[in-house]
Amino acid sequence: MPSPEMHRSDRIGWLRAAVLGANDGILSTASIVVGVASANSSREAILVAGLAAMVAGAMSMAAGEYVSVFSQADTEQADLELEKRELAIHPAEEMSELAQIYEKRGLDKELAMKVARQLMAKDALGAHARDELGITDLATARPLQAAFSSAAAFAAGALAPLLTAFIAQGQALVWVVSVVSLISLAMLGGIAAKAGGAPVGRAALRVTFWGALAMIVTGVIGHWFGVSG
Repeated sequence: MPSPEMHRSDRIGWLRAAVLGANDGILSTASIVVGVASANSSREAILVAGLAAMVAGAMSMAAGEYVSVFSQADTEQADLELEKRELAIHPAEEMSELAQIYEKRGLDKELAMKVARQLMAKDALGAHARDELGITDLATARPLQAAFSSAAAFAAGALAPLLTAFIAQGQALVWVVSVVSLISLAMLGGIAAKAGGAPVGRAALRVTFWGALAMIVTGVIGHWFGVSG
């Protein structure tokens, strides 16, 4: 008996939100900490800025994900309602439309019509949602799941640079926070790539590069304002 295949498509919804949230949590909080520290600010100011960045960022991520994904859910629901009306008014035309979709996928005309008829007899709306509209249980929008995943992931990611800033001392703070944050970003990129079945090294390098660039820019700006102040 063949072993069941392990697909990763069911992870798309929460994985995207979690990776985006954690990546932003690390990167934005670390960049703010590095920028404020480079301006020769006090230790208390650095920690307050980092904590504020974590809280504000988590709430922003939750709100943004909820609104955007809810908009997707509204669109899906509107399409389903339209399809439901069409099925009630023009069932024959809808069956022909579904059969044409199967024909384009490689079935002959007679078999395509037979498949369409049998699927519509069992669940007409489900068949059209899946094969005409592309709405499936795996890809359907889940606003609350996306919002909570993003907020929790952002806060978890932000803890790395924030705790490092709390522990690090003196002039080494900027470098220690930067190194720890870049390592965290590389690990996150690798874990996300492995969970999604993508090349690990390339993903880790990509996210590390952009993280380093962001921290360099904010560090230079913070240093400039610190010197000019």
